[in-house]
Amino acid sequence: MYLPRWLINISVLTLFAVSTASAQAGTDIYLVSLSQKNGEFKLGNTRNITDRDGYDNQPSFTPDGRSVLYTSNRDGQTEIFRYYIRTDATRQVTETNPESEYSPAVIPSEDAFSVVRVERDSSQRLWQFGMDGREPRLVLTDVKPVGYYAWGNDHTLGLFVLPDSSTPLSTFRLADARSGTSVIVAYNIGRSIHKVPDRDAISFTQRVPDLWLKEMDLETQSVRPLVPLLEGNEYYVWLPDGSALMGQGSKLFRWDSGESNDWQEVADLFDKEIDGISRIAVSPEGDWLAVVATRQ
Repeated sequence: MYLPRWLINISVLTLFAVSTASAQAGTDIYLVSLSQKNGEFKLGNTRNITDRDGYDNQPSFTPDGRSVLYTSNRDGQTEIFRYYIRTDATRQVTETNPESEYSPAVIPSEDAFSVVRVERDSSQRLWQFGMDGREPRLVLTDVKPVGYYAWGNDHTLGLFVLPDSSTPLSTFRLADARSGTSVIVAYNIGRSIHKVPDRDAISFTQRVPDLWLKEMDLETQSVRPLVPLLEGNEYYVWLPDGSALMGQGSKLFRWDSGESNDWQEVADLFDKEIDGISRIAVSPEGDWLAVVATRQ
C-alpha cells in the first residue's frame, strides 16, 4: 500500500508524543464546579487536587461522580490514584512496580477499572483491576500496542493502536472484550477517544490532513465527520447534553451541532490560575470538570 510522506510523518510524530507521555512533567489536575443555565457556563469552586511537582494526568470520573481516578508518576513509574471529592482525600490504588499504568476508566456494569499497562517487556496492552487495585488480568490479549481507548458498552471498545511493523500509521480499532478480536476502522487517528452520550457511538480524532472530530456508529461501523478541532490541542470531551468541550490555553470552547459549526468560547480560567489546558474530564452529571493544565 502506497502512503503519502505527510501521512508517515504525522504517524511518527503521533508515536513520539505517546511514547514520551511518561516523561512529561509539570501538570496538575484541577477540579472545577460547573453549572449551565440558558446556555451560559458558570464555573465555581476550584481546587488543585494534585498540587505537586511531577506528572499527574488522565483524570476519569467514577460513574457515581464522587471520585476521580488518575495517573500519577511518583517514583519513576506511573500508578493509578483515586481522589474523593467530598472528603478531599487521595488514595493510591495500584502498586505494580515495575509495570506502569495509564488512562484509568471504570468498566461499564463492572466493579472494576481498565488501564493501558506498560508491561515488563514494554508491551502496551489493555488490562483491568478490581476497584481496590487487586486481581489484575488482561482484557485484550492479542491487541497491542494500545495507546488510548474508550468503552462503548460493557464489552465493546474503541482503541487507538500505535503503529507497528504491520502498519506505519496509528489505527482506530473496534474491539470486543468477550472474543478478544478487533477490526481496523480508520487510520492516522489521534489520541482522544470517547463514548458519545445517549448514542451507540464512539468518537475519535483523525488527520485528513487537518485534525477532525469524527463519530463511528457501533452497529454499522460507519464513520461520519463532525467538526474540525482547534489548533494546538486534540483532546476534547463530551458534556452530558451532547455538546463537546475542549481547552486552548486558559480558555474553554464548546461545540454544539445544533447551534453552530464552530467552537465557541464559553469560559476563561485565567483568573483561577489555570493555563495550558490539555485534557478535560466531565462528571456524569456535568457538575464537575477535571482539568489537566500546566503546573503554575
